Amino acid sequence: MMTTPFDVVAVRGDFPVLGRKIYGKDLVYLDSAASAQKPSQVLDAQRAFDATTYSNIHRGVHRLSQDATVAYEAARKKIAAFLGAPSEHEIVLTSGTTEAINLVTQSWGRSTLGPDDEVVITWMEHHSNIVPWQLVAEQTGCTLRVVPIDDRGELDLDAARKLIGPRTRMVAFAHVSNALGTINPVSELVALAKAHGALTLLDGAQAVPHVKVDVAALGCDFYAFSGHKLFGPSGTGALWGRRKLLDSMPPWKGGGDMILSVSFDGTRYNSVPHKFEAGTPNISGIVGLGAAIDYLGGLDLDAAFAHEEALVHHATESLLALGKIRIIGTAKNKASVVSFVTEGIHPHDMGTILDQEGVAVRAGHHCAQPVMESFGIPATTRASFAFYNTHDDVDRLVTAVRTALEIFG
Repeated sequence: MMTTPFDVVAVRGDFPVLGRKIYGKDLVYLDSAASAQKPSQVLDAQRAFDATTYSNIHRGVHRLSQDATVAYEAARKKIAAFLGAPSEHEIVLTSGTTEAINLVTQSWGRSTLGPDDEVVITWMEHHSNIVPWQLVAEQTGCTLRVVPIDDRGELDLDAARKLIGPRTRMVAFAHVSNALGTINPVSELVALAKAHGALTLLDGAQAVPHVKVDVAALGCDFYAFSGHKLFGPSGTGALWGRRKLLDSMPPWKGGGDMILSVSFDGTRYNSVPHKFEAGTPNISGIVGLGAAIDYLGGLDLDAAFAHEEALVHHATESLLALGKIRIIGTAKNKASVVSFVTEGIHPHDMGTILDQEGVAVRAGHHCAQPVMESFGIPATTRASFAFYNTHDDVDRLVTAVRTALEIFG
């Protein structure tokens, strides 16, 4: 089926920051995997809410509080629809993927796992899907098992079949790798877990901006993502979990709004999802996240994803043509990341030279040090794309890398 060409010029007009100059040069923003930029529609929605509607939510009897509550809960419904969740009551609003994963480890994990149990993760994980499981392993005595990756940056499924077994209680893995761009085989991993009665948690931080997500179709039990990857405000995100699981899990933070009543004889907790949402949240941020989802709903996402795929192909081929470039992560199924190392140039030096040319990339280990270890390198230069990038952006990147190669001889 033919895909309608994506109108990137029209879309770029929605993102004010893309008009900025860096050192006198037009900005080329290739760091969306760290934080995507926000369109005017999100900025305006958040500004309007703060200017006309802001108040604390759920507790006030006055009109502002009621209006703020309606706006906040409307965003929860949008997130549920965006993820294909059966109900908005399965959406726990968080500060991002990190908090969502910590919620699962500290609520489900601490109350469920024991010394005879195993949790399986992968070598591909962001630190946010490693450290929380290490903490719960220390707390419960459970064992952490790790699925290796191959030299293409793909999971070793044969190893996964051996690691996932009768002692496995949870399989937690990235839907899309932040360091490599690899799109993992969700259906195979979920099926392996289910065959042994284990649950699955997907880190969807890098997936939601680049692939259509339907938690029902994926078959997972938990799904986490961050708003700042999805063209929304930082400090926002969500955890989707199956209702029966969420109902069975104890609160992990105590405070206001997660209670029905408190006395020194004991406390009765609120219903799901509110029992996991202690304290005053980032109200205007969540409203902004709802606006980001509205914005995406107005785009032809199939065309947008095809446009991103073309950018990745163009960047990969053009960088390799320079010579002295090694692409880190060559999976057959990739999202919008091109990570590379350059002979004789440290990624931090490369990133600094690119910055002087107005090209913003990320240089480092990308909070995925085991990935770097598996490839025998300390860091990479990572160019990450969004639908607002152009082929000219890729050409600017390649020209800047060529300049770095000339500087280092």
